[in-house]
Order: sequence, then C-alpha cells, then structure tokens
Amino acid sequence: MSVDRSETCWFKSSYSGGSRECVEVAFIEGDVVGVRDSKDRGSPALSFTPAAWEAFTSNTRSGRFDRP
Repeated sequence: MSVDRSETCWFKSSYSGGSRECVEVAFIEGDVVGVRDSKDRGSPALSFTPAAWEAFTSNTRSGRFDRP
C-alpha cells in the first residue's frame, strides 16, 4: 500500500551540522515513525512503531551500539 507523505514534516538531528549525509525522521499520523536517507528523499522510508523507535534511540544513547 502506498501512502502520500508529501506533507510529512521530516527532521534531522541538530548534530548533523547541516550535512546531507544523515537520516531524517518523521512522526507520522497513525503511530508510525518514518526514517529515510537524507540524500535520497524519494526512496521508500523505513517505518517503525513508536515503541521500537524508543527502544532504538534509548539503546543508542546508552552506548549499546558503540564499537569496542
């Protein structure tokens, strides 16, 4: 199923420093968190539940995904 997301408000981290080489996130109506490549905005976005997104961001902040 294709959904028109042309009016979706995408944003990227303030840590990106204006670079286009990062991901963008959108909190989409219907309890969906979208994630897309900022260099290829026309490609399909990944979709996550808010709970999955919260688990990912929590684990990222805690350093769980840091390389040894």
